[in-house]
Amino acid sequence: MIGNGKFDKDVAIDELNQTIDINELRDEASLKRTPSSIQTNEQIIKSFFEVVRSGNKPEQAETFMAKEVKAHQMNSESMVTIIRSPKNYAEHIKEMLDIWGNFKIEIQELLSQNQKVYVRWKQIGMHIAEYEGYPPTNKEVIEIGSAVYQLEKQKIVEYWIQVDRLGVIEQIKRNQK
Repeated sequence: MIGNGKFDKDVAIDELNQTIDINELRDEASLKRTPSSIQTNEQIIKSFFEVVRSGNKPEQAETFMAKEVKAHQMNSESMVTIIRSPKNYAEHIKEMLDIWGNFKIEIQELLSQNQKVYVRWKQIGMHIAEYEGYPPTNKEVIEIGSAVYQLEKQKIVEYWIQVDRLGVIEQIKRNQK
């Protein structure tokens, strides 16, 4: 504010104490962005994990994901890219719930640079259904994974994911004894 309590131009301050031109916000009304809804890419991915990836509300995937997302499965033996829709991703999370029960997921590291966010997690679940041909053990299994998410207009448009699948299989084998 300038001395008399008036702004010298139409501005607002967001939660990151950044100045936002109100007129630009009005122009972006079609994007439904307001000062309180502007989030950093890190905040978006953290919320995505808390709401969707955690299995709490997978049906809200469309809030965080573009209509089509390139999902790069970074496996040493076979790198594959699939196209995921929010609906398909929600179904994938529901399948994980069927196999691992109400698993817990903990973000262990979260870093961002420009439009990309790196996240490493630890997921703990109970092996309650067949996985990769292994019958359920009803014992705890820990998954360590990481991904880099690329965002555009506050939506995930692409990601590169790596999961320690061998570690998961070794735990299942050990749990069968």
